[in-house]
Amino acid sequence: MKSLICLGIASLLVGCASPPSVNNTSPTTSISPATSTAATTRTTITLYDYTIASPQGEPLSVTQLAHALKQADIILVGEWHSHPAAHLLQAQLLAALYQQSPNITLSMEQFTRDKQAIIDAYLAGEIGERTLVKEANAWPNYDSDYRPLVEFAKQNNIDVIAANAPKSIVRCVGRQGAEYLDKLPPHERLWVARTLTLTNDKYQQTFIDSMHHGNEAQTKRQFTAQTTWDDTMAETMVDYLKQHPQQQIIHVAGRFHTAEGLGTASRIQARNPKLKVMMVTPISDKVSLHAGAPDFTVKMQPLPQRYVQKDKMMAAMTAMGKRNTDLKCY
Repeated sequence: MKSLICLGIASLLVGCASPPSVNNTSPTTSISPATSTAATTRTTITLYDYTIASPQGEPLSVTQLAHALKQADIILVGEWHSHPAAHLLQAQLLAALYQQSPNITLSMEQFTRDKQAIIDAYLAGEIGERTLVKEANAWPNYDSDYRPLVEFAKQNNIDVIAANAPKSIVRCVGRQGAEYLDKLPPHERLWVARTLTLTNDKYQQTFIDSMHHGNEAQTKRQFTAQTTWDDTMAETMVDYLKQHPQQQIIHVAGRFHTAEGLGTASRIQARNPKLKVMMVTPISDKVSLHAGAPDFTVKMQPLPQRYVQKDKMMAAMTAMGKRNTDLKCY
């Protein structure tokens, strides 16, 4: 049922999926046998706290992480959407990278290609923040989670790339398949990657393994929608670096898009194998990476469980599913 709580399932796709690797060793709490009502072991760790490690497990500070990433052309920073520690790390890493070199560009999953002019207008001071939020279709958690990134970029004249494909197009791809892109008017077709990666690669297998319902044809359409995001984000960044080869890009996106060099990273390198791509990926006591993964890791507390009762979860999924009743595809 894990995949049901991701908006990246069926027509609810927004690019999330079940974690590829799970460590079932959960933190334990100890209760004194003499006092069964005693409080559990205290902790001073908050949802804002994190620890960074190299792929070899060496502890790093944010400044040391920025230095370790110095040679990357593109840095993919994964997140659990709305996790305080993940977003804090992103803001602090962006600042550290900028301090290291001003030739830094911020790329975001959270804005789409068709909204680039609106992003540029905000950065230039031509419109206000509420106009940005409304006209660029900012995510509901923009104020709390993405405002720090955009404001840092604005203050320091850093380009912000609206890297993603529009959600409505991606949902229609999930409904009709890749052929849907041929129906788009020419100006809308520019909002999506010129080509999609539909080969049976490791990313597709990881995606399929995360699914727990649907027939084969439906799952393939869902993956086509998923990789529409990854291919579009990858192409957007590769095209940007062709025009700005002196820049280093930091790209923020959902963890499933970035982890272990699959997803967006593989689509970047298929387009330009010369680019050096490095990953920074959140982990927790419950979610880890496969052995030998090349990612730098950021360990943080897991987010609270969204639902305990199955009926509550299913009711929420049903309500979310109704959002697509007014989806209009060509």
